[in-house]
Amino acid sequence: MPDELTSNRTARLPGVDAAGASIVVNAPVADVYARWLAVEEYPKFVTTIKSAQKLNPHRFAVSIGLNGHRQDAMLEIVLRVAERRVAWRTVSNGNDPEHFSAGVVSFAPCSRGSTSVDLRLTSSFGGAVCRRVDAYLRNFKTLLESPEC
Repeated sequence: MPDELTSNRTARLPGVDAAGASIVVNAPVADVYARWLAVEEYPKFVTTIKSAQKLNPHRFAVSIGLNGHRQDAMLEIVLRVAERRVAWRTVSNGNDPEHFSAGVVSFAPCSRGSTSVDLRLTSSFGGAVCRRVDAYLRNFKTLLESPEC
């Protein structure tokens, strides 16, 4: 499988945008899965998340910055399948509780110890979700493949 990023965009409801993309990361699936579960590190690759604080194993207080506005939100991991899939939802804690996002990321081992990462994201927070998903995956790949990792 090539290291190229593949993406697609779908719209579901007015005010809600959905997109998906896949990328191959040159790291074993166990390492990729473990790194994705480290929500406190999301600001390193999810550019809209400015900070993340663990409240318990499944819930995180996050600060989201998008289109010049910051919102506090609760990110909750709703599904974990070891080395295969992680799903979450994020709901705004602030002035507009209708804002939400939900996502699922799947991992599949590839040849030579690499991993295919497939990310699907639905959001009402605004902004170009398709471009954000692409950027998040590229940033994640760079983070995992950096010598410091």
